[in-house]
Amino acid sequence: MVSKNTNFAQIKQRLSLYAKLMRLHKPIGTLLLLWPTLWALWIAAGGWPGWMMFWIFCIGTLLMRSGGCVMNDLADRNFDAHVKRTRDRPLAAGLVSVKEALWLAAAVTLVAFCLVLALNRFAIALSFVALALAASYPFTKRFLSIPQAYLGVTFGFGIPMAFAAVTNSLPALVWWLLLANIFWVLAYDTEYAMVDRDDDLRIGIRTSAIALGRYDVAAVMLCYAAMLAVLVIIGGKLQFGLYYYLGLGAAGGIMLYHYTLIRERGREGCFKAFLHNNWVGGVIFAGIAADYVSR
Repeated sequence: MVSKNTNFAQIKQRLSLYAKLMRLHKPIGTLLLLWPTLWALWIAAGGWPGWMMFWIFCIGTLLMRSGGCVMNDLADRNFDAHVKRTRDRPLAAGLVSVKEALWLAAAVTLVAFCLVLALNRFAIALSFVALALAASYPFTKRFLSIPQAYLGVTFGFGIPMAFAAVTNSLPALVWWLLLANIFWVLAYDTEYAMVDRDDDLRIGIRTSAIALGRYDVAAVMLCYAAMLAVLVIIGGKLQFGLYYYLGLGAAGGIMLYHYTLIRERGREGCFKAFLHNNWVGGVIFAGIAADYVSR
C-alpha cells in the first residue's frame, strides 16, 4: 500500500511539473492567442462558426500554446535561471529533464495535429507553418532587435488558419487582421519585456523594451493606436455597425488605462498592463459577435 501511494504521489508530482511547464496555471497566453483566432473565425463564418469549428480552434489554441511554452523553455533554459521571473520554471530549476520536455512537446503537438486533421487540406498544410513559427520564435531573441514582430505573426497565425478552415481561401482581409494583431502583440509584449528589461540586458537577450529605450511607453501607445486604426479600416470594409465600434471604443479606453500603469515603467504596473490585455481582445470579440447577432 505504501509503495502504491508513493508511486501515485510521484506520478502526480511529475504531471504537476509538466502542467507548469506548459503554463496551464497561467491562461493569459492562451487567451491572447485565442481572441484574434475567434475574431477571424467569426468573420470568416459570418457569425457563429458551429460547435465543431469552435472547439477545434479553442482546444487547438490551448495545445499549441502549451507546446510553444515547452519549446520556448527548451530554447531559453540556460537564460531563464538568471531571470528573477523565470528562474523557478521546471527546466530552469532542473526539475524536468530536457528529454522529458522534448517528449512532452512532441506529445502535445501530435494531439494538436490530430485535431487539425478534422479540417480541410489547406488548413492542415498551414498547420505545419504554424508549428515552424512556434518552434523558431524563441531563437529570434538572439538576433532580432524586436522579436515581438515575429511573435505577432506567430501569435496571429490562428487568423489564416481560421479562414483556411472555413472558406478554404486567404482573402486580403486575413492580412489586415494579421497586421492588427502584430501591432497588438508589439504593444503588450513590449509591456511584458519592460518587466524583465534589467535581467535581459545583463544576459544579452534582445527585446523591444531594450531596442526602444526611453521611447518604449510612446511606442506601446502608438502600436495600440495603429491596431485600432487597422480595425477601424476592417470595420469599414465589412460594414460593421454600432456594436463593433463600441467594442473598439471600450478597447481604446482599456489601452488608455494601460498608459497609467506603464508610464512609470515599474515592474508590477507593466506586468499588470500585460495581463490586462485579455480584456482588450475580449471586448473586441464581443463587438464582432454582437454585430453579427444584431444583423
